[in-house]
Amino acid sequence: MSAFTLPGFGLEAFITSTLAEDLGVGLPGGGRDVTSESVIPAEARFAGVMDSREAIIVAGLPLAAAFFRHLDPGCEIETLCEDGDPVTPGTALMRITGNARALLTTERSALNTVQHLSGIATMTRAYVDAMNGYATLLDTRKTIPGLRTLEKYATRMGGATNYRMGLWDAVLIKDNHVAVAGGVGPAVARAKAADVERIICEVDQLDQIEPAIDAGATHILLDNMAPAALSQAVALVAGRAATEASGGVRLDTIGAIAASGVDYVSVGRLMQSAPAADIGLDFELV
Repeated sequence: MSAFTLPGFGLEAFITSTLAEDLGVGLPGGGRDVTSESVIPAEARFAGVMDSREAIIVAGLPLAAAFFRHLDPGCEIETLCEDGDPVTPGTALMRITGNARALLTTERSALNTVQHLSGIATMTRAYVDAMNGYATLLDTRKTIPGLRTLEKYATRMGGATNYRMGLWDAVLIKDNHVAVAGGVGPAVARAKAADVERIICEVDQLDQIEPAIDAGATHILLDNMAPAALSQAVALVAGRAATEASGGVRLDTIGAIAASGVDYVSVGRLMQSAPAADIGLDFELV
C-alpha cells in the first residue's frame, strides 16, 4: 500500500470499498471482473502510460498507484510528475507494468479518482490565478459525501486554503442560527460564552457587522455582497476581524471581489462543479 496519508483519511479502506463497489462484492454473481477473467489470460502482463489530454493541475497520482498495487503488489510504477504540478496536453503522468487482469480491474477506479481530483485542482488554480494576488482562496464544506478529505486535498494542490474541515473545528453562525438566537449579537455572544476560539459570523447587511464584532466574532463572512459593498464592509471592520466574501462567486467575478480588500474569498463550486480532467490510460501486452 502507498505511503500516501492524510489526517482522518483511511487509504486502505478507501481503496477496498471503491474496488468492492466496482466488483459487486456481496452481490449475487459479484466479487469479480467477469470481462478480464473471460478475455485476458491469467499470466498476461500489460504496460501502460497514464497521460493528460489537456492542460491540468495534477492531483491523485499516489492514490492511483495504491489502486494498482492493491491487486498486484509487485507491479512496477514510475510516477513522472508530482501532485500540484501544472502539465500540458500529452504529458505522461505515470507508467505502469504488471499483471494484465489486475491492472484492468483497477484501471477505472484509479482513473476516476485522478480525473476527479485533478479536475478540482485545475479549477481551483484558475480561480487563484483570476484573483491576481488579492486575498486568499478558501474552499467550503460543499463536498461529495465521503470524499471531503480527498477533495480538500485537491483544492490545496490547486492553491486554495482549506477552510472548516467539518462542523467541529470552528463556529460558523449563519442566518438560521441568527434567527433562532434572536440576532447576530446574541448568537455570537453564546458562542463566545462557550469558550470557542474561532467564531465566524455570516452577515448580509452592513449594520450587522458592529454587533457581531462587539460580541466577539473573529471572522466576518460577507454574504452575497457586491464589490462596492465589500469595500465598505472592510472599512467598517477596520482590521478587528478577518473578512471573507462568499456567495455566488464566479470565475469572471472573483477578481473584482478579491480586489475589494477582503482577506478571503470562499468558493463552493470548486468541488461541486469541477469537471473531470481528461486523462487517459492505454495498455499493451509485454
